[in-house]
Amino acid sequence: MNLFGVMDISGSALKAERVRAEVVAANMANAETTRTADGGPYRRQHVVFQATSSDGFSASLLGTSGATGFGSAFGSFGSSLLGGGPAGPGAGSSLLGSSATGFGASGAVGGVQVSGVLEDQGAPLERYDPTHPDAGPDGYVAYPDINPLTEMVDLMGATRSYGLNATAVQAEKQMLVSSLEILK
Repeated sequence: MNLFGVMDISGSALKAERVRAEVVAANMANAETTRTADGGPYRRQHVVFQATSSDGFSASLLGTSGATGFGSAFGSFGSSLLGGGPAGPGAGSSLLGSSATGFGASGAVGGVQVSGVLEDQGAPLERYDPTHPDAGPDGYVAYPDINPLTEMVDLMGATRSYGLNATAVQAEKQMLVSSLEILK
């Protein structure tokens, strides 16, 4: 991984968490919206994240990703320890497992991206209010099924994650500055 890999990963997470916070804000703002352009009540939206493509962390440790890692530093011992060589702890098995993520064979870093924003398909809440302009013939009005407590928890999670990723970027910048100071 290059020096800016951490910034790339954290930058992708910052973008994704910003979208998450914006969707939560839209949900909160439309918690009482009974009529949209589609004709029904507003539907709560969910953000779906997806990991960007990568070959896995174990590939980077084996040195097969184009970067130097544990495997390349210790030769066949590192490969066999991690399951990448013939003396590995099983045919194709790895002590790290295959689900870890890192950076790909081209040296490209992984990260996260928003794969979509989905609408909640749950039924809307029905409240009796015969004087409301959107009331049906039975006097009930369909309201969005949005729980402010759930939305605030989602917003706190997005805010906390955003802050942690911003801190990681600041730490990386400080490490780069310290490295440049050493070279002087």
